[in-house]
Amino acid sequence: MSAISLRGYILSPEGFVRGELIHEDGRVLRLQGDPATESEVLLSPQPIVLPGFIDLHVHGGGGHDTMSGGDAVAHLARQHARHGTTALLATTMTAPRDEIEAALRALAPYMHRPVEGGARVLGVHLEGPYINPGRLGAQPDFAATATLSDVLALHALAPIRLITIAPELPGHLELIVALRDRGFVVQIGHSAGSYEDGVAALAAGATGFTHLFNAMTGLHHRKPGMAGAALAHGHFAEIIPDLLHVHPGAIQVALRCIPGLYCVTDSTAAAGMPDGDYRLGRHTVTKCMGGVRLADGTLAGSTLTMDQALRNLVSMGLPLAEASHRTATLAAEHLGVQDRGRLAAGNWADMVVLDAQLAVQQVWVEGRAVI
Repeated sequence: MSAISLRGYILSPEGFVRGELIHEDGRVLRLQGDPATESEVLLSPQPIVLPGFIDLHVHGGGGHDTMSGGDAVAHLARQHARHGTTALLATTMTAPRDEIEAALRALAPYMHRPVEGGARVLGVHLEGPYINPGRLGAQPDFAATATLSDVLALHALAPIRLITIAPELPGHLELIVALRDRGFVVQIGHSAGSYEDGVAALAAGATGFTHLFNAMTGLHHRKPGMAGAALAHGHFAEIIPDLLHVHPGAIQVALRCIPGLYCVTDSTAAAGMPDGDYRLGRHTVTKCMGGVRLADGTLAGSTLTMDQALRNLVSMGLPLAEASHRTATLAAEHLGVQDRGRLAAGNWADMVVLDAQLAVQQVWVEGRAVI
């Protein structure tokens, strides 16, 4: 493949430059140009080139649900690529063991080849069943305690890159140690645990928190809860910036406290679809009034896309470069992925090109134009 050039305002690891990015054979060859200020970037009609978004929490999109098996992941990868996501983790739901195994078997082939016109599937985020049955959120009621052999058996079906665990369940602290020693990235989530449980889990090797504030014990000045442990000691945590799951003020608090606060969509099959009913694992959920809910009104994932997440952060006052950092770079760092999330020589040519209104104009996945 011959070299391809993109011109405009390009976000390099050192900041914006007005110039050119050249990529070939799926990798960035070089960036060249003159430094530019963010105000210059946003006032110019020239294209804005950012690292492609990385979403570590994707249940579905475009009418397709990860747990449905078949080619669902290919459809959702294409749906999210249209909104600038260039890499993602296909995320499971709590379910009976055989249903999780079937979903992982269907996902496995897509871990080893690109999805035509879609985001790269980096692996699996196993969200459930190893969660607290008292903090299910929208998860079906099939929570279970885990053993190392359980997790390794699932990992043999499809590569688990991230796993959500409630650390207060019996044996789970010891499991976190064992998973850490084997290279798994562990997040705390769907937890009724205390502040002390959270601190102990971090000491054992957990490195992040799943959808901060949601489905965990909240912050109180005499009972700081799991949210308090995240704010006081967390380095990485997911946040769902749809402005429904978390109030903008709470997002601002988390931004001040957690250096590695990164954005996820927690998107469902309803993302990119009209109002109506959709599958979320074993649940039927309803998209209406800008969100997705169970019949009892419980928020059940989202319809968020990462381009809207970026715009929401900017609308809250974050600089565009920081918003990009929290929608791409930090997720790659949390997974230990060195060659994505930054536009630098040698990295994958994963890029999203925006206009001055931050609307998606082009998306490149590993040097291939997908829109």
